[in-house]
Amino acid sequence: MRKNGLRELWSKDQAAVNGWLAIPNSFSAEVMAHQGWDSLTIDMQHGVIDEAALVQMLQAISTTDVTPVVRVPWLAPGIIMKALDMGAYGVICPMVNSREDAQKFVEYTSYAPMGARSFGPVRALLYGGADYPEKANQTIVRFAMIETKQALDRLDDILSVEGLDAIYIGPSDLSLSLGCRPVFDDVDPLAAQAIDHILERAKAHGLVAGIHNGRVDVAQARVAKGFRFVTVGSDARLMAAGASSVVSQMRTKPGQTAAGY
Repeated sequence: MRKNGLRELWSKDQAAVNGWLAIPNSFSAEVMAHQGWDSLTIDMQHGVIDEAALVQMLQAISTTDVTPVVRVPWLAPGIIMKALDMGAYGVICPMVNSREDAQKFVEYTSYAPMGARSFGPVRALLYGGADYPEKANQTIVRFAMIETKQALDRLDDILSVEGLDAIYIGPSDLSLSLGCRPVFDDVDPLAAQAIDHILERAKAHGLVAGIHNGRVDVAQARVAKGFRFVTVGSDARLMAAGASSVVSQMRTKPGQTAAGY
């Protein structure tokens, strides 16, 4: 079976640099995949990506060795199993708020006897290989998103669920849940304390900790703290930032700043 690049990095205690895909297009996904990311996450929770675009984007990523991950819309068995059948090698599940949620997530992502995933890996066989059914449970990565006060209150119960591989922090939702400003990077002190606590408890349970970031310097600092899966930017944000920079420079006359001074 094709190896999971995330697991290989983590076995060496190395951090994975993850890109984020919000544009429902196979060509943009292919362009992103050729830029050297360790993994790319296709975001089906927020934005405009549907199932038809998902399979085409997974095919585009397959032109490289980048590990394909999907953030599903919710803890629902249908879309989780479909994403895996299409060839996702990692699944990020939002709003995991209890031990029961985490147990269901592991169940939906695992074949029996470990779980209750329905059998039908149509494209996954092509991507993973003929022995996919025997090795899928140990190969795919399961990320539970920790992003609410409820999850914080039940954190050890969630992290102790057998079969869970990693957690992924959504700083904005976590901040909102704690009454703080919904930001990725310069989070309020209460949210910063919560993030550090989640990281510490994940390490204690032997799970990989991941987090969403908006800036490179913040992502690097979080890697230094012990995060081993860091998202830095999305295709849409990177495209907008690059285009804005070019336009700003073109609007500036030689010898002037962008503001005209």
